[in-house]
Amino acid sequence: MILEDFITITPIGLYCVYGDFYLDAQQPVHESVVSHAHGDHATGGSQNVYCTAVTETFMKHRYRKFAGVDFHSKKYHETFKIKDVSITFYPAGHILGSAQVLMEYEGIKYLYTGDYKLESDITCEPFEFVKADVLITESTFANPETQHPSAAGEIKKLNETTANIMLGAYALGKSQRIIQLLNEFCPDRNVMLHHSIMPFVKIYEDYGIQLGSYKMYDRKVMKSNQEHQVYIVPPMVFHSYHKAINVVRAFASGWKNLQQQNGISLYISDHADWDAILETIEKVQPKQVWTLHGDGSKLKEYFDGKLEVKILN
Repeated sequence: MILEDFITITPIGLYCVYGDFYLDAQQPVHESVVSHAHGDHATGGSQNVYCTAVTETFMKHRYRKFAGVDFHSKKYHETFKIKDVSITFYPAGHILGSAQVLMEYEGIKYLYTGDYKLESDITCEPFEFVKADVLITESTFANPETQHPSAAGEIKKLNETTANIMLGAYALGKSQRIIQLLNEFCPDRNVMLHHSIMPFVKIYEDYGIQLGSYKMYDRKVMKSNQEHQVYIVPPMVFHSYHKAINVVRAFASGWKNLQQQNGISLYISDHADWDAILETIEKVQPKQVWTLHGDGSKLKEYFDGKLEVKILN
């Protein structure tokens, strides 16, 4: 029997009372299961942290000695238990080391996707479909009007101009994907990185991910070369230099509002769009779908009378 209270939303985060642990806790807790290392999912300071080895590395870089007291890194497909709940990580395809969390209790399988995408991305492990009784899916872009174009097609837009480009991208995950795409599809571009991105790039390379060529940002190079330079910066830098001259602005994101007033729109998302969510539901074959991190109302409407959809947030 599916337990409707297996996962509940609390001010601290998603809580599993049957295992007495949190999923992607927003505050330090005693037992913390972390899907991936983005700051809105991985908080430092917990007593016991369960995650992939890559996520542990990212967290220890970001939080240093405050990352967590005891880390329990797990491989994909390795099953472990917290109290009476069996847990197994599966690749989520979001960023390097990201994991779906399969939880089994009293014969019922609950699959928490965390953030995920199905699109090909050689900078992280590909998404793996896992059958479950309950699919707990992110719904960031759960809208029929949201159809993400191919990342390759989007990055090729940068070939339409020879001007220097200031490209906004999140320091962890998105930046590494962009570096690889630029090297593959815009080979005449000189890729330069903001200093805050470099440590994450090095960690990717330490784990065997080949991103291609890049250099640390050099103001003299950017200033003396008016063409073919791409400077990748994190969001805060991108927005603080909104009046930067002699550059074309672009921001890699699935959100339309982040494309406004930019010289080039760059719809590259690391989240599942509408079609990807439907495909996931079809292949997971759940008896129920629970939605998180977005608006699940369109899914509830779409599956009305065919599949139970519960909106958790």
